[in-house]
Amino acid sequence: MENAINIVSADGVAQFRLPRFSEIPDVGLYLEQTTKYINGFLAPIGFEITGSMIRNYVKMGLVKNPERKQYFADQIGHLIAITVLKNVISLENIATLFVLQLKEYPDPVAYDYFCMELENMVSFQFGLKDSVDKIGTTSSDSKKMLRSAIIAVSHIIYLKSCFSRFSTETDNV
Repeated sequence: MENAINIVSADGVAQFRLPRFSEIPDVGLYLEQTTKYINGFLAPIGFEITGSMIRNYVKMGLVKNPERKQYFADQIGHLIAITVLKNVISLENIATLFVLQLKEYPDPVAYDYFCMELENMVSFQFGLKDSVDKIGTTSSDSKKMLRSAIIAVSHIIYLKSCFSRFSTETDNV
């Protein structure tokens, strides 16, 4: 039965891939465009962001103010990370994690690591690969903290998928 859950659930996440920093549009996206862009990537793992959430993250200082009402690559990268990480750690701790990461890694490096590690852990959690890849060559406390949060997120994604599948099966009985 467990393999059946993995196979069915893995269908939705098999193609899951976040855009790397260099792939995020840096032409400036308006709020609605930013929400659609981010949600398009996060839908396979069941996460979503709204315009009001983005405005709140800006007010809290988690994301820089939009420039001429537009969001650019660094802001979009932060919004993607926040949307995923807020499922397992508080917004205050996400802010701390950002500060720690930026002391050691530039935004593009930290964000790309986040993407690769999330894809790595989700693929492993859903049984799409037999082992977890070692991502990157450096080691730091902030990197270990981020990896721990990502591991927790991968478990949340898997559990949500299982409960959704069981709920659907129960409704069809």
